[in-house]
Amino acid sequence: MTTQQVIETNAIKKQFWQWQGHKIQYAAIGTGQPLVLIHGFGASIGHWRKNIPVLAQAGYQVFALDLLGFGGSDKAPISYSLELWQSLLQEFWATHINRPTVWIGNSIGALLALMMAAHHGEMTAGAVLLNCAGGLNHRPEELTFPLRWVMGSFTKLIASKSIGPFLFDRIRAKHRIRRTLYQVYRNRGAVTDELVELLYRPSCDAGAGQVFASILTAPAGPSPAQLLPQVRCPLLVLWGENDPWTPVKGGQIFQQTHSSASIEFISIPNAGHCPHDEHPEIVNSHVLHWLEGHSALFQQQSK
Repeated sequence: MTTQQVIETNAIKKQFWQWQGHKIQYAAIGTGQPLVLIHGFGASIGHWRKNIPVLAQAGYQVFALDLLGFGGSDKAPISYSLELWQSLLQEFWATHINRPTVWIGNSIGALLALMMAAHHGEMTAGAVLLNCAGGLNHRPEELTFPLRWVMGSFTKLIASKSIGPFLFDRIRAKHRIRRTLYQVYRNRGAVTDELVELLYRPSCDAGAGQVFASILTAPAGPSPAQLLPQVRCPLLVLWGENDPWTPVKGGQIFQQTHSSASIEFISIPNAGHCPHDEHPEIVNSHVLHWLEGHSALFQQQSK
C-alpha cells in the first residue's frame, strides 16, 4: 500500500492509495474524531464538497474516498458487490485511521456505513445514514412481474458486449444525467453544471461501462432489516422526504426498536435523494449536533 504525491482538485486535496493493485482516490482534511464519507451510486468525493470543509472546520478529521469503480478511482474489470467495497473500507480504515470511526454515507454509501457498523463494531464509533438504500439492486421479490421482466431485460442488454456500450453512451449523456437529477433532487437549484460534470466526467474513463453493467447485475447484498439487529453503536438517520428512489416510508424500519442501537431519525422537508447536496446547511447542522451529543462516548472509545 503506497500513498502518492498529493494533488489538488476543486480546493479539496486528493491522494491516491493502492488497494489490491487498484488505484483508490481519497481525501483527508482536519484533525479530531475521524469521519469517513461514503458516496452513492455514480457519485464521488466531490458530492461531499459542501460538507467536507464544514465538518473539518468544526474539529473533525474528515476522510472521503471514491469507491473502486467510481470517481477518480480505477474502473477495474471485476465483479462488483457491497462486500467488495466493505473490504475496501475495512482496509482503508486499517491503513489510514485505526481509531473508532463515524461512517457517513448516502444511498448505497449509507448501506455500506450500516454494514461497517454491523460487521465491524471494533472499527465503528457511530454511523450517519442519508436516504439509506435497501440494497445494491432491487430484489426480484420487491418488483411486480412487469417491472421485474423489464429490469431483467434491461440488465441483460446493458451486460451485452455488442449493445451495452451503445446504451451506456446514451445513459451517460449530460442532458440525461441532468434529467435524472431533476427527478431525484427536490431542490432544482442544486442541479448545477458543476454537479452534472462531476457525475459525467468519470463515466468517460475506460472501463466505466463495464463497471456500470457489473453493478446492475450484482447481488442486492444485505438489507437494513438484516443488519440492524447486529448494530450496537448510535445511528443518525436523515431522510429527504421527497425521494422517489428510496421513499421516506422505507425509513420506518429505523424508527423501530433494534437490539441496543440508539437511533435518531430525522426527515428533511423539500429534499430528495441527496439532502447533503440539496440542503447542506440543514444536513451539516444535524450531523454536527448529533456528533456533539455523542462526543463523550466517542472520546471514551478512542482511549
